[in-house]
Amino acid sequence: MIVISPTELRAEQKKYLNLAEVEQVVVKRGSKLIELVVRDRNISDTDIQEGLSLEEVRTQVHRHIDEKFKK
Repeated sequence: MIVISPTELRAEQKKYLNLAEVEQVVVKRGSKLIELVVRDRNISDTDIQEGLSLEEVRTQVHRHIDEKFKK
């Protein structure tokens, strides 16, 4: 296990992200320990194609806000 500071992570981000694929990397932030976790891709190409665009999300959020404030 490697324990690093947030400053070290910022300075050597690529190094530690690559290292996290083969070794446990933990960032010590104050009294908290934050572990870098590598996972296989969870989002499929179909998910991406069927997902909402930023404009669609914005429209839905604005509609929701408008409905809440009409009451």
